[in-house]
Amino acid sequence: MKKIALYILVGLSFMSCNDFLDRQPLDEITPEIYFSTSDQLGSYAIGCYENNFIASTNAGGYDLGVFKVDNNTDVQVSTEGDQERWVPGILKVSDGDGDWEFEEIYKTNYFFDRVLPKWKAGEISGSEGDIQHYIGEMYMLRAKLYFDKVKTFGDFPIIRNTISLSDKEALIQANRRYPMNEVGRFILSDLDSAAVLMESPAPDDTKRNRLTRNAALLLKSRVALYIGSWLINFEGTPFVPGGKGWPGAQKDYNNGFQLDVQTEADFFLSEAMNAAKEIAENIPLEQNTQSNYEEENNPYVLMYTDQDLSPYQEVLFWRANSTITGALGYGFAHSKGGSGSGYTKEFVNSFLCKDGLPIYVSNLYKGDDNLLNVKSERDNRLVQFLKIKDDVMSVLSDGSYAYFPAPVILTTAEYKSATGYDLKKGLTMSVDDKTGPVQESGIIEYRAAEAYLNYIEACYLKDNSIDAYAEKFWKALRERAGVDTDFNKTIQATDMSKEAGLLSAYTAGKLVDATMYNIRRERACEMMSEGLRWDDLRRWRSMDQLIGNKYIVEGFKLWGEMQDWYKDSNGNSLLIYEGSGSSSDANVSSPSISEYLRPYQIISANNNLYEGYSWTAANYLSPIGMSQFNITSGTDNGIDYNTSPLYQNPGWPTVAGGSAEDVEGF
Repeated sequence: MKKIALYILVGLSFMSCNDFLDRQPLDEITPEIYFSTSDQLGSYAIGCYENNFIASTNAGGYDLGVFKVDNNTDVQVSTEGDQERWVPGILKVSDGDGDWEFEEIYKTNYFFDRVLPKWKAGEISGSEGDIQHYIGEMYMLRAKLYFDKVKTFGDFPIIRNTISLSDKEALIQANRRYPMNEVGRFILSDLDSAAVLMESPAPDDTKRNRLTRNAALLLKSRVALYIGSWLINFEGTPFVPGGKGWPGAQKDYNNGFQLDVQTEADFFLSEAMNAAKEIAENIPLEQNTQSNYEEENNPYVLMYTDQDLSPYQEVLFWRANSTITGALGYGFAHSKGGSGSGYTKEFVNSFLCKDGLPIYVSNLYKGDDNLLNVKSERDNRLVQFLKIKDDVMSVLSDGSYAYFPAPVILTTAEYKSATGYDLKKGLTMSVDDKTGPVQESGIIEYRAAEAYLNYIEACYLKDNSIDAYAEKFWKALRERAGVDTDFNKTIQATDMSKEAGLLSAYTAGKLVDATMYNIRRERACEMMSEGLRWDDLRRWRSMDQLIGNKYIVEGFKLWGEMQDWYKDSNGNSLLIYEGSGSSSDANVSSPSISEYLRPYQIISANNNLYEGYSWTAANYLSPIGMSQFNITSGTDNGIDYNTSPLYQNPGWPTVAGGSAEDVEGF
């Protein structure tokens, strides 16, 4: 039972990492004394920010920082790949907890149990507006924690209060899994509370590096869209409560459970639209001057590179680098190279030309024989955020320019270019190898453009049409991107058979209609390298077609004129591929298999990704670790998993080290 206490409800000692609790020994602090002022509430809340946002877990180091989160998807990849994600049989059921833990949730519940009674009794001193705001922050933090668990596991326990560590049966029963739609409603309820309480701005609200009402609304639209689209796309499968083969049906506490999927999905999609609309109607997009260089003061580009993001109204919530451990952004070597990452050919090809037409229709498209042609007359987001050889990289300390080299595809160092299509998003021109090797910048957690996108998608999913608000929001995004705003022209010109190279072209193994695909295209182009792609692919159910099939990742057109970039001083090629020399020395993929660089087909030996991505349906959710079954099961005669309130996710066995199995209906 000690393990139950550890994994389910963690004691006050876990909070000792927060500086504000170190003012006196923990055994001398009582909740009555500690939660007595608005400042104490605010300190506790900010201490719970860490490990809860993208910046906290991905910002450190001298590489791409937060811009690498989209790695190992269909739009952006890393040099090493992700075998647990894309090679069935690699990911196993953990013998530990498998992320089935409640430490951070406990911290929020501990706060509410101690603070809410004192607040209602008027026993907390300080500004009432501040008190309400900090309580609102905690509601949003709990909602964020629960949303992360829903994305990982689907159905999940709802625990609103702390539980006595001596109440063993209560601790066990706290593991009861609620259907994901009910957890979703609980999350939205917390976000509604957060939005109401955070109407009054925090003291530093003008900088928006603490949570605000708008941040709560943005997260609400994200959560509601995620669950609403999941219910629609997985309807009738074990991944939706009440669907055929749903493992929750094994438990008596779910007897009689029924779900009208369409009605429930409509509820969530309506909530997504309402929350997103409030933001999109009131928060304008930053201007994109479409200038090429940072010193020309393009607000859209600077929004990703400035240290202080408070001037950018589109940014709803951001983290200052002083609040995060580790250097942020690029070092000089990473600025020149690809930092072990890169965009895929299919993603780059998906960007429209300026006339609003796909590359296979537009007369503006100049081909991909060189990188300059790739960016010519294209969506300005591709123009701004894709590096190309000989573009200005940085202004050096002596006033001269440094220029991007050819994609660094031959090095084995951490700054290698994975695909030849290198990221430039977030790269400032101030990086200098003479005066300082690292840039530092604020990190965007939430921005208003996502609300525009959330509304458009939720509207089409719910009503199968684009209403006046969705039309207005879509045109605003395209106008800023320098693309013809007539999205209907794009839809009519879209040939889904030619868009099938991106996973987002599919749901449940079938190509989606052209309108839905273009909504997804807009989302991918606007939110490139901002960490949403993996969540989107799962909620769209975009990998079914890879069950038993392979998906090959490609990069730029190496085996054309750009191969001449890779020669020694004597004009000899530096490119080595299997069949042209020692296989162990190969540094690029062979021209016999494709003109385009294939990052996972360079060396075939001991390479599980050589044949491409594959998929198992079980990977749409993660398995629960076996320690959780062991500590919540048992009778006088030994362990009996049937007595546990837990049930395993679809396709995953209740065996430590077990591999994914087939899922009914897939």
